[in-house]
Amino acid sequence: MFKDRLKELRLEKSLKQEDLAKELGVSRGALAKWENGSRETNFAMLVKIAEFFDVTTDYLLGRTDC
Repeated sequence: MFKDRLKELRLEKSLKQEDLAKELGVSRGALAKWENGSRETNFAMLVKIAEFFDVTTDYLLGRTDC
């Protein structure tokens, strides 16, 4: 669920992977792995992503739909 929500949010803001990776301070490769589900992020980065997109961590993890 996280991978899908992350990609959805990125595309809603019309950001390329490179742009979002730069905003988060990670490599584009790391972001790509999160989006394809081959790797998971840590808690601190999950919080940073939630703050960037102004959503909850529960939303990112698929626990809520709002």
